[in-house]
Amino acid sequence: MHYAFHFNVVWDHWRDLAEGAWLTIQLSALAMTIGLVVATVCAYAKTAGPTLLRRVVTAYIELIRNTPFLVQIFIIYFSLPALGISVGANEAAVAAMVVNFGAYGTEILRAGIESISHGQIDAAKALGLSRLQTFRHVVLFPAMKTVFPALASQFILLMLASSIVSAISAVELTAATNSLVSTTFRPFEFYFVATGLYLTMALGFRALLGGVYWVVFMRRQRS
Repeated sequence: MHYAFHFNVVWDHWRDLAEGAWLTIQLSALAMTIGLVVATVCAYAKTAGPTLLRRVVTAYIELIRNTPFLVQIFIIYFSLPALGISVGANEAAVAAMVVNFGAYGTEILRAGIESISHGQIDAAKALGLSRLQTFRHVVLFPAMKTVFPALASQFILLMLASSIVSAISAVELTAATNSLVSTTFRPFEFYFVATGLYLTMALGFRALLGGVYWVVFMRRQRS
């Protein structure tokens, strides 16, 4: 069995791949940013909120962590219009990624919060700080430093999982690659290059997050 490799066809369509990769980066970065805010709020609610709110957050986490990401995307993109809420493919992709990361990020941050010494929290209470002030000024920063590597790994997994949003016609890298394969009939070349692009983006995000960790946590500690 012989297969003639023609990577020149990939070069002929490099712009489509580049646009797909750029959309992947945009969707991932936006979902990471909003998802981190959601995770922080939910982690605070689960550790310091009233009982009812804790139960609501726990139910949200269990629902998202125990259902497929693809089904979550379909619910947002296909089911919400039945309720009169129409969203575009890219907006649905970001919403699903935020909801998904929020659940996993909440548990990661919760573990970091629970690692904080109770002595520090008691000291904050003795100084008259409220629960929210204690969380903001005493708990959040050291907790974030402790779990940042885990959050960074979850960020990378989120970026890689963005390939699933091709199922709702969001033209990110996987969707662009599938479209090119269907028109050129060169699956090996395009999927091989797409794999390389995903690897490059994952390593790029990892390096960027490593830089953020050094600037936000390590350099401040040394200064």
